[in-house]
Amino acid sequence: MGDYLTAKQVAKYLQVKPLTVYLWARTNKIPAIKIGRIWRFNKEVIDDFLKKESEKNKSK
Repeated sequence: MGDYLTAKQVAKYLQVKPLTVYLWARTNKIPAIKIGRIWRFNKEVIDDFLKKESEKNKSK
């Protein structure tokens, strides 16, 4: 099933501010699920997202 991270953990992992992670989650820029008022991020899905974004940037 994988590990789920908080926005703070994702921010640290991606080296951005937590507010940036919340903004990206609200605007569907980064894959996330919301449980009640709390955002959660599946680490495997985040890693896949990063790989796809990296490949997009290489082809530009």
